[in-house]
Amino acid sequence: MENKDILHKLTAHLSTVNHHRMEVMKNCFACGLYKQGLMHDMSKYEPTEFLVSVKYFQGYRSPYIYEKELYGYSMGWLHHKGRNKHHWEYWYDMIEGKWVPIEMPYPYLIEMVCDRVAACRIYQKEKYTKSSALEYFLSRNDRLYMHPETARQLEEILRDISIRGEEAVFHDIKQKMAVYKATKTTV
Repeated sequence: MENKDILHKLTAHLSTVNHHRMEVMKNCFACGLYKQGLMHDMSKYEPTEFLVSVKYFQGYRSPYIYEKELYGYSMGWLHHKGRNKHHWEYWYDMIEGKWVPIEMPYPYLIEMVCDRVAACRIYQKEKYTKSSALEYFLSRNDRLYMHPETARQLEEILRDISIRGEEAVFHDIKQKMAVYKATKTTV
């Protein structure tokens, strides 16, 4: 029985990760983030993240949340956030002896939007609405720890999606992304 459970969790988690990555890729492509769409969350296939996620897989929320409930931290999450620039937690640094949030560069902010929308779609399934990502954002205190400008922009974009929908907002972002890329030499 235990082998069947592990095999079920492994296939279900792999399916969830692949489905999530495809949703993020679709969103990123709609925003003009082709490389980020292709490379999104590749660390989830590394043993540090993958094995933990299979072990704590539940199907309706991130396995990292369950692992944190059990142990107070998640090794998979610590690995993940330290390798993926679309997480606001990545953008912290020690400056003059204090840990401070750093403003996220625009392309990673947009990938975070694409990730949050996709995660809500995956976990909420038929209950998903265009307001889901905004509601999730407002239900948490993450914005208190983000760089204020990152939090402001994220909320503004999620509010816009809740009103006009993903297609319209992602279309506008794609245009802004073209301007951003034309004015920046590195991301």
